[in-house]
Amino acid sequence: MLADCRGFVFDLDGCVWQGDALNPGAAETLTALHRAGRGVAFLTNNSRARSQDVRTKLRRLGLEWAEHTLTPLEILGQVIAERFGPSRVLVIGAPELEAVVAAAGHQLVSVADFRKATVVAVGNDFDLSYERLGAAARAAAAGAPLVTPNVDTRLPIENGDFLPGCGAIVAAVSAAAGVAPIVVGKPEPPLFRIALERLGVAAAQAAMVGDSVESDVAGGRRVGMRTVLYAPAGAAPGAADVVVRSFAELARLAGVR
Repeated sequence: MLADCRGFVFDLDGCVWQGDALNPGAAETLTALHRAGRGVAFLTNNSRARSQDVRTKLRRLGLEWAEHTLTPLEILGQVIAERFGPSRVLVIGAPELEAVVAAAGHQLVSVADFRKATVVAVGNDFDLSYERLGAAARAAAAGAPLVTPNVDTRLPIENGDFLPGCGAIVAAVSAAAGVAPIVVGKPEPPLFRIALERLGVAAAQAAMVGDSVESDVAGGRRVGMRTVLYAPAGAAPGAADVVVRSFAELARLAGVR
């Protein structure tokens, strides 16, 4: 199923790493794929990280060859511009999210001026307050489209623990405003297609490897990729084309050592 795959796209949070620690066997398997000439790309829904941030972390963790990294921040400002033109954007999220929105030519709107917003962008916000949550919900309820990098409800960290994810905040805004979000990252197709373009492989020749059925498997299937679910505790049959309990098992199926 995987021995003839020319490219592999890996999710990061929960799959390649947990917080600041690589999962067991990840470094060995990823490096073996790279040395065997198989294309390797990394795709994360992290709403606080830019591609360079991800590359820096991968190299710090020992994957010095890592090159192809993608995050929703890479295209979020562009998506807003393409769909709504130059906009006045209320950003609820990290400074990195504000930076990419501004860099795309949009005007940032303060929380106090939320009624002036024509678009609301919500990411994971470690400084979230009721005031910020209320401003986002009221602006969206007044007609400003709600745009988000992802709707992942949990952010995996070390030792199997988690923090509330971007999707948890988006769900609150969406429920209060009575609107559905526009999702830029996984499982929507754009980032998967960009990853395939950078690897130079067709979807049918590539596998998406991740720990989320809703995000990684669903997104990979939408663009025609083979899907691999990383599930150390096991998973129900049919959850993905292939279910692996370890990176060592993935290496065997891919035909690398």
